[in-house]
Amino acid sequence: MYSESSRLELKEKLNEKLEKEVVAFLNNREGGIIYLGITDNGQLVGIENIDAEQCKIADRIKNNILPSTLGLFDVVSEEIEGKNVIKIIISSGVEKPYYLKDKGMSPNGCYFRVGTTSQPMTTKQIEDLFSKRIHNTLRNIVAPRQDLTFSQLRIYYEEKGIKLNDRFADTLELKTADSKYNYIGYLLADENGVSIKVAKYAGKDKVDLIQNEEYGYCSLVKATNKVLDKFDIENITFAKITSKKRIEKNLVKKVPLREAIINAIVHNDYTREFPPVFEIFSDRIVITSFGGLVAGQTVDDFFSCASMPRNRELMRIFKDLDLVEHLGSGMTRILQEYDRSIFDIRDNFIRVTFRFDEDVAKNAPINAPINAPIKINDVQQEIVKLMKNNEKITYDELAEKLGKERTTIMRQIKSLRETGIIERVGSNKTGYWKIVSNKQ
Repeated sequence: MYSESSRLELKEKLNEKLEKEVVAFLNNREGGIIYLGITDNGQLVGIENIDAEQCKIADRIKNNILPSTLGLFDVVSEEIEGKNVIKIIISSGVEKPYYLKDKGMSPNGCYFRVGTTSQPMTTKQIEDLFSKRIHNTLRNIVAPRQDLTFSQLRIYYEEKGIKLNDRFADTLELKTADSKYNYIGYLLADENGVSIKVAKYAGKDKVDLIQNEEYGYCSLVKATNKVLDKFDIENITFAKITSKKRIEKNLVKKVPLREAIINAIVHNDYTREFPPVFEIFSDRIVITSFGGLVAGQTVDDFFSCASMPRNRELMRIFKDLDLVEHLGSGMTRILQEYDRSIFDIRDNFIRVTFRFDEDVAKNAPINAPINAPIKINDVQQEIVKLMKNNEKITYDELAEKLGKERTTIMRQIKSLRETGIIERVGSNKTGYWKIVSNKQ
């Protein structure tokens, strides 16, 4: 049985009050959720033509509320007891007050949540919120260079079946009000000065550094995928075969680790010019993102799984590319497997520490590693090496450099793809080669 609260609104169907409720949750410290298809007394009735209704909702929220809500809401369908309902997840915004576009920043246009109702703000409340509004968002910071290109970002969108038109920089909010590329655009460009570091140490402290790799100077999306690939390799999986089943374990649980990596990258405060840092020790993985809690957010808000994205433009793009499922989902998945003690929240940073599973770390009582080396031949090794140096290398170029027939190269690449060593990202004409596994 559902019941309304300060964070939950129930509606039987879509009506003219939608934007008002959304505005109230955007101005709420914890955001909120609106269900359509459930009456205000909790009776489940469902929604027909759910796809069409979802499109209407997204268009209305996007076009009828200011400041921009892109990246601050999510519209998903759910099935409850055999009936389809719509769930609208609304994040707390950082550019309060939010207001109805046709009413302006006035008591008729600004609302906030009081108990189970949305109430108009007073003029003083509006003025107080406006005076605290964060204007120095990445969207308003001019990029340090303007000769930016976005071929990598285009490829990732094309992979998801989304074609970016010539106005994509405006649609994705990669430009300032005066049409210059902003810092979001800089982070997502093919070339930039931002690099994410992954350091690996031999022991439990920082005395013996054995690896110091950088993933960056490219689109933040590409760098993120490279960091995820790196941790897929480092987060060793072992299997124990019992009489009844095969039991697999990782050093760290895979889903929470992935979510923590994504959160650190998306919510990092890049205005401080410090990218997130990832460290691997002999007994733990440590992830540090800079900036601390978002202004107006409390520790309880943080652990309530209510989303309050620092960089909503990045959140929107990462969601487009399925790196983020929906608002607030990442923290929920982490806290399903680990408790709050893994987080260290300070004024200037948030640090997450994942201790290794002792059984896996000692390789006992585990029998055999799953990610053991895959054997590849000399020609395949040379192909991988050339691809690492030039991810856009062609079949003909490989054949020429290795002195082999094109058909031979095609056959060897087919084998590398089947064994999971490499994969092709994007089309044959504009895509590139991605080294998926280094287990050879």
